[in-house]
Amino acid sequence: MVPLSWYMALSIMVFSIGLLGVLIRRNVIVIFLCIELILNSVNIALIGFSHYLSSIRGQVFVLFIMTVAAAEAAIGLAIIISVYRNKETLNASDINLMKW
Repeated sequence: MVPLSWYMALSIMVFSIGLLGVLIRRNVIVIFLCIELILNSVNIALIGFSHYLSSIRGQVFVLFIMTVAAAEAAIGLAIIISVYRNKETLNASDINLMKW
């Protein structure tokens, strides 16, 4: 049986990698993938707690989160493609759509 601390350590490492990627990288697609990493680290933590408490509720909640994440990924990539067609760049600092 895998101890809860291993799940939490993996979740913290994946969350840290995702957060570092969001803060350091400037490519919109890479930032989007790092946000997905952060979301998956939460899923790992939920699975760990579900396994530790011997309950299936966390696993069911993770399935709902994965469903919402799939829809979010499709919409997010559609927005990124739309912005790329208008601005012809994927650099986050060059994309200022809210400016006049």
